[in-house]
Parts: sequence; structure tokens; C-alpha cells
Amino acid sequence: MAKGKGTKSLLQLDIQAKMTILQSINVNSIDGCMTQCQMRDGSWHEAEILAHKEVNGVRKYYVHYSHFNKRLDEWLPESRVNLKSLQPPEQKRDKKPPGKQKKRKQEEPETPNKTPKETVEQPEKTTSSTTGSLRTSTQDHGVARIRNIEEIEIGDFRVKPWYFSPYPECLSQVELLFICEFCLKYSKSETTYRRHKSKCHLRHPPGTEIYRNDDLQFFELDGRKHEVYCQNLCLLSKMFLDHKFVELDTHPFLFYVMCKIDDYGSHIVGYFSKEKDSEDNNLACILTLPQYQRMGYGKLLIEFSYALSQEEGKSGGPEKPLSDLGLLSYRSYWSQAILEVLRDTKEPISISDISEITGIRTEDIVPTLQHLNVIKYYKGQNCIVLNKDLLEAHDKAMLKRKVRINPQKLKWKPDTDIGDSQHLMLVSLSLDTVDWAKRGAW
Repeated sequence: MAKGKGTKSLLQLDIQAKMTILQSINVNSIDGCMTQCQMRDGSWHEAEILAHKEVNGVRKYYVHYSHFNKRLDEWLPESRVNLKSLQPPEQKRDKKPPGKQKKRKQEEPETPNKTPKETVEQPEKTTSSTTGSLRTSTQDHGVARIRNIEEIEIGDFRVKPWYFSPYPECLSQVELLFICEFCLKYSKSETTYRRHKSKCHLRHPPGTEIYRNDDLQFFELDGRKHEVYCQNLCLLSKMFLDHKFVELDTHPFLFYVMCKIDDYGSHIVGYFSKEKDSEDNNLACILTLPQYQRMGYGKLLIEFSYALSQEEGKSGGPEKPLSDLGLLSYRSYWSQAILEVLRDTKEPISISDISEITGIRTEDIVPTLQHLNVIKYYKGQNCIVLNKDLLEAHDKAMLKRKVRINPQKLKWKPDTDIGDSQHLMLVSLSLDTVDWAKRGAW
């Protein structure tokens, strides 16, 4: 008993010391404060404390390192957090004196759509669920800044997520989340997961197989017909995509899942989605799972999206605006696809010709040519000039792309049964009147 009382008194002293530190900087909670924290490589950097918790008597702090990507956010023990260097959260200060602000407000006309800040109602806090809360962008919620899943097991891989994903709140308490690689059903205990694997009859994603070449295959899934799988796919992808928010209304989307084949089944590598009724965009969201990244699968997904556009006889491209990483990936693909056409042509070629051959939109071709610095002004007109260094760099890059999409292996045709008059009539109706589940029944 004496040992227990001594431990309790030490804990009380520790709490009192922390309260003294907080009172010295005039804050009531440690959340939001800035301090020095130790990263995994041993270096100390400024970080913001976003949350804290106590697990088995050990206090931990969730921190975001300043000027670093959010994927490096982590839970730290108290030994890696310098509580003595706490700084209060930065408060937003008015850039202009109150007098000048008041004068400016008088000069600005009142607009009926502009709501004063004092009258804006704060939304009520809701717990994570699998319904309406996932339809709202997570950027406005503080909880979305905290990664809620520590580690996942999918197939033969264990992967640490990068960002928050709105799985049910009860799953945030588990150290390891188990996900079936075939149906993407998630389980919080290994026993439940093993039992599910013994009963799961799927060995590939549900949907229609539209491409197979060697050990790669693609499946087309309708977000309406395969709703549960597509919702689970969105939850999985959100753990590795920061600029997207989960929208569980998957009915307006088609999903194209890429898999690697072995004797046991088809293992998901990545996917992309696109809207069913989009005329210009051939891709809405794209992801290669971390265990398969830096292997060329990202470009393969992009190449497949353009292969579908070419089969439809039109050009396409991703939804805008692109993220920084998305722009780099697409610009690299656009550069290689355009240079591949230019170096093989022996006759004069126009931007529209390049668009027709590659399926890339003209508004994406021109900025790519400008980025490559190949557009030159010669004798009163713009010309494309390819230098030797650029072609050599292109040849080296193409040697690394050992896996390419073979259009002859594609078993997919766009819907062409609807006549022009019927098509115009369906556009004016609600999209719910169209049975998208019949798509791909070729």
C-alpha cells in the first residue's frame, strides 16, 4: 500500500507541475500549444500539439511538425516532448487598426448573401459513422487533423496510414486494423478477421473484368451496383489522400481497380474513379497503395484511363485543380506520351492531331509543351523543336516503363446503343432513371 500511495503522490506532483507550466503561458489546455519535439531520426523540431491521451498510465501527445508533411504526424511519449518550452497558440491579429476597419466597412455595400460572423452558428459535433457525416468535407473539423488508424494489415502487408479516414469511431481505439484484400471488409480483431477470411468467397474485386495481360488485370465496378465495396475502397484510399474527402454516395461513379494475379487470387494494387456523366474528365480520384508505389503503377493507371477515352473516341483528363503530387505525376505522363508521338512522326503535326492520337486534352498539351520548353517562334509562326538532350532523357525514362497497357487486350466498349434523340432525352431527366448497373454487359 505504501508503494501505491507513493506512486499516486508522484503523479499528483507531475500534474501540478504541468498546470504550473500552462498557467505561466496563460492557457488552460496543452492542445494547440507549440513546443520542441523529437522526430524519429533524433532531431528536434518545432511542432504543434494537436491532442493528448493516456494509455495504460502512459501519457502521449499527437504532434504536427511545422514545415513538414502531415504524413509525419505521430503520437509521441512524454520523453520526446519538451514541455518546458511550451508556447501558447498563435492568435489571429487584425492587420489594420479598428478605426480604419470601421471606415472600410462603411464604404463597402451590404450584400444579402454575406452573413456577419456574430450570427454564424457553429455546427454540432457528431461522432464518425458510416452515413451522413462522411459526406461533409473533413477540412473544417479538428478531429480530421489527427490520424485515427495507427496501422492496417491488408493481405501480406502491414502499412501505416498517412492521414485521417472516417472509419467508425470504435476502430480508432485499436492498434491494428485488419482489412480483407478481396472484399475490403474491415475488422478490429484478428480472430474476427481470420474467421472472415475462411468464409469470404471472393478472390477478386466484384465487377466486370475488362483487361488482362500477363499478371495484371482491371475490373470495372459500378458505384451503384457494388456500393459496399466502393464505399470501403473510398475509406481505404482516404488514409493515403489528404486533399480528398470521403463521399459515400458512390452511385454517380465508376471504379476501375487494378490487380496483380497469382495462384491465390487477384490482389488490389490501386484504382481510379470517374463520374458516369462527365464529358470532359476521365478520372476523378487515383491511388496506388503504398506497398506498390514507385513501381510504375501510377503511370499505368493514368495510361489506362486514356485508353478508355481513346476507345470512346474522345479526349479527356483529370478533374481540376490537381494536387501538387498529382500535377507532377500527370505532367510526367503527358510529357512522355507527347514526346513519344512527336519523335515518331515524319510529317507536320498539329496540337489537335496530338490530342486525337494520345487522348490528352489540348488544354493539357500546350502547358506541357511549354514546360518542356520546345515551343519556338520561327519565321512568324510557332514551331516545336526537339533537341538531342531531351530525346535522350526521354529514351532513358521510357526504358524504365517496362509494363505498358496493350489496347488489344482491352475488352471494353462504351455504351453506343442509345440514339442521339434518346440520348438528349435522357440528359434532361434525372440520372436515377438510367440503369448504370447494366454498363459493361458486353
